[in-house]
Amino acid sequence: MDSNYFSIYINIGEKLKLKRKSKGLTQQQLADKITKLDRSKISDIENGKEDFLLSTLLKICSALEIEPKDLFE
Repeated sequence: MDSNYFSIYINIGEKLKLKRKSKGLTQQQLADKITKLDRSKISDIENGKEDFLLSTLLKICSALEIEPKDLFE
């Protein structure tokens, strides 16, 4: 992961975690809604430890029923 963007990954991860929890979902429940994405990957994304693809972010947003733009505001 490029260290220049670390704070952005942290911010996105924190917002994803808040959205997931507001929906009453565990990381496992969220992972179960997304093909080829496991709980540990969601944990890494939420904690800013994962350099993820845009397609992965879009899948998570879809599963949480949120718009990607919500993560950047």
